[in-house]
Amino acid sequence: PRPTDPLLTLLPAPWYLLLFFIGAVAMRGAGCTYNDLADEDIDNQVERTRSRPLPAGKVTRRQAWIFVIIQALVGLAVLLQFNSFAIPLGIASLVIVAVYPFMKRITNWPQFVLGLAFSWGALMGWAAEFGDIDDPAIMLYIGSILWVIGYDTIYAHQDKEDDAIVGVRSTARLFGDNTKMWLSGLYG
Repeated sequence: PRPTDPLLTLLPAPWYLLLFFIGAVAMRGAGCTYNDLADEDIDNQVERTRSRPLPAGKVTRRQAWIFVIIQALVGLAVLLQFNSFAIPLGIASLVIVAVYPFMKRITNWPQFVLGLAFSWGALMGWAAEFGDIDDPAIMLYIGSILWVIGYDTIYAHQDKEDDAIVGVRSTARLFGDNTKMWLSGLYG
C-alpha cells in the first residue's frame, strides 16, 4: 500500500464535489427566485430591493416560476445521483425552503429558519458520503446555522428602517443596539 491511500479515504468522492457544486448553485438559485416570488409585495416597498427583476417589472411571475422549475429539476437530477438515505433528506429540505419567505412576517427569527435551509448541505454531504447522519454532521449543521444567523443579521441591518415600515421582522430589528453582543455569542 502507498502512504497516501489512508489520506484519500478522508476526502469525499470527486464526483460528489461536482454534484454538490451543481446542486448547490441550482437549489440556491431556485430558493432565491422562490423567495423573490413570495416577497414581491415587500420588495416593492424596500429601497434596496425595488430594482430586483420582479418588482422592477423586468420579468413576469410566470417567467420566474418557469425559472424556479428549471432550477429545481436540475437540483432533482443531482439529488437522484445520491443514495437512498440522502434522497428523502434532500426532499425534506424543501419544506424549510418553502416556509422561509413567510417567517419574516411572523417571527423575529427568520434568520434561524434561513440557517436551517442554508445549512442543510452539511447534512446532505454527510448523508451522501456515509448513508446516515451522525453527531459530527449534526454539530456541523448547528454551527452553520449559528453562522448564518450571524451573517444574515449583519446583512439585515441595511434594511431595518424600511423593514420596520413594511412590517418585516428580523434578528437585526430584534437585537438592535445589542447586535455585537449577540454576534459574539453566536460566533463564540
